[in-house]
Amino acid sequence: MSRAMSATADHTFDAQQFRTVLGHFPTGVTVVSGMSGDQPVGFTIGSFTSVSLDPPLVGFLPMTDSATWAAMAKMGSFCVNVLSRDQADLCWKFAKSGNDADRYNDVDWHPGRTGSPIIDRAVAWIDCTVEEVFEMGDHYFVLGRVVALEADADHDGQGPFPLLFFKGTLGGFAADG
Repeated sequence: MSRAMSATADHTFDAQQFRTVLGHFPTGVTVVSGMSGDQPVGFTIGSFTSVSLDPPLVGFLPMTDSATWAAMAKMGSFCVNVLSRDQADLCWKFAKSGNDADRYNDVDWHPGRTGSPIIDRAVAWIDCTVEEVFEMGDHYFVLGRVVALEADADHDGQGPFPLLFFKGTLGGFAADG
């Protein structure tokens, strides 16, 4: 018998299997940052994507009950910080619930064009204004218009060596050839 999952007529659905199967798709690890008044806020997001080249649009998907997203949404801007394989500690720090006030302790950053935090040593950053927000199930799809971006922000010629999430673990990337 196949282990393939399908919804039956009674609409039962195995959410854990859904999560497990989708965990087989490796994603980059980002910290989406913004401001709440004069305080930096941010959270780890793996669901980030390029949307359009003309106009330049990107998107990410925070949970609808995210207090961090609610705090930064009011400012109308955000920055996507693509973490390096040397920043796994930041992945977990910004993913942990209940530590919003401490997330930026010992994190070096500077404001982008929109005022959103750009995390130092990130592989790349994409500073955006919020174009639209759509509610989709238990997440929002936040569509952002890119106003500034850069890769190798440290200008050290190293990398890029992005941090990846795969099957519940973190790792790096090495190009073949």
